[in-house]
Amino acid sequence: MEEELMTRLEVAVARLEALSAEPPSPAASSRSICHDAAMDTSISAFDDLVSDSLGRVLEAAGKIGGEVLDATKVMEEAFSVLKQLIVKSKRCQNPGVAGTAEFLRPLNNVIAKANSLTEGKRSEYFNHLKAVADSLTALAWIGYTGKDCGMRMPSAHLEESWQMAEFYSNKILVEYKNKEPEHINWAKSMKELYFPGLCDYVKNFYPLGPAWGIAVSTLPSSSSSIKAPTSSTPGAPPPPKAPLISAETVQSRPRGGMSAVFEEINSGNSVTAGLRKVTDDMKTKNCVDRSGAVASAEKGGCASSFTNTKVPPKLELQMGRKWAVENHIGNKNLIIEDCDTKQSVYIYGCKDSVLQVKGKVNNITVDKCTKMGVLFTEVVAAFEIVNCNGVEVQCQSCAPTISIDNTSGCQLYLSNDSLGASITTAKSSDINVLVPDAGPNSDWVEHPLPQQFIHTYKDGQFTTSPLSHSGA
Repeated sequence: MEEELMTRLEVAVARLEALSAEPPSPAASSRSICHDAAMDTSISAFDDLVSDSLGRVLEAAGKIGGEVLDATKVMEEAFSVLKQLIVKSKRCQNPGVAGTAEFLRPLNNVIAKANSLTEGKRSEYFNHLKAVADSLTALAWIGYTGKDCGMRMPSAHLEESWQMAEFYSNKILVEYKNKEPEHINWAKSMKELYFPGLCDYVKNFYPLGPAWGIAVSTLPSSSSSIKAPTSSTPGAPPPPKAPLISAETVQSRPRGGMSAVFEEINSGNSVTAGLRKVTDDMKTKNCVDRSGAVASAEKGGCASSFTNTKVPPKLELQMGRKWAVENHIGNKNLIIEDCDTKQSVYIYGCKDSVLQVKGKVNNITVDKCTKMGVLFTEVVAAFEIVNCNGVEVQCQSCAPTISIDNTSGCQLYLSNDSLGASITTAKSSDINVLVPDAGPNSDWVEHPLPQQFIHTYKDGQFTTSPLSHSGA
């Protein structure tokens, strides 16, 4: 029995020696890499995350279709690229700060593709597209190369990136509340994909960043006597780099700062010997050709170039569902009367104009307008102000939600029926809300909304409070 066992061991050893003597073929090495990726628990866990959480997002997007489905497929492509980068990070060295951009290039291309969906004329599903585009920045956690790379830790980066996308995700939940449940399922499924899905995955497998491996080097030729190091026996470390600054360099370097200035002054040498004297004819106030006034011809040229690129105004009902009010300048008599709760109003690129919406509509959006006034009766979902400057809005009846995003200067007049409205502000300043006083003939009472906040750490968590002003 022992002799038979020894014979089998000798045969096995001989076969292993024969296999080690032959260089592996490229096909075999690629199969081994795929096999290693399949056997890696982190890769199998990522596949489960994609098939389960991302699968639910795709299923909800399939019921909506159109632009939402296209954006969700871009998100699926981004997660596929992320898997490739995870596998790649295990087979290559840490690229460092200099090589991170090249390492993340495939992912950046997909993120740019998602951002392109939000550009141009605002879509009906702008919040869906913006939520997808902003959420994909969370996948850049794979580019964390160390504490000096300029990025936050992977989990912190993921949480911070999702907060940008959650702003638009919450808009979807408010807009489609009690109607079209597939949009609600899509928004909730996408949040579950990132929290707790991707967040828990990163915390469990890569809390300190990717598991960078050793670079796969090219095998030497048969005539070479040097053996390439295998993955199990890493090669010798490179020799230490020479110091960038030596003792001789420090001693030979001239002294700088204010100490050098005072030392030169105290030396007794003429410090101002090389300076030129400024005569009267060299002074700007005495030069005729350097006046600060702008010539009238230049002003006329700027005005003419602006009028040449003017876009024709528009006020029309599109597809029976959307009122488009665009590119009006100086028009104070814009009126929308024949409207219902299934229609929305989109105001874009208007200036020095006033719009009255006489009736109850689903929602109203004011986008990229300057010195625009809007007087409306009631909205079912929300009233939104985005990328505007100097807007005045008055609600005569009811508005459950009012959103102000990236806006400077907004006067918001609320009626007694709309005092319970939820007002959300982001990246905005000079926001004043005016409400009627208690008396029947009293004036409006102005309430400025704070734009600065104080964050304090206490009892293991941060508390946020608005910064109070003396005039508030």
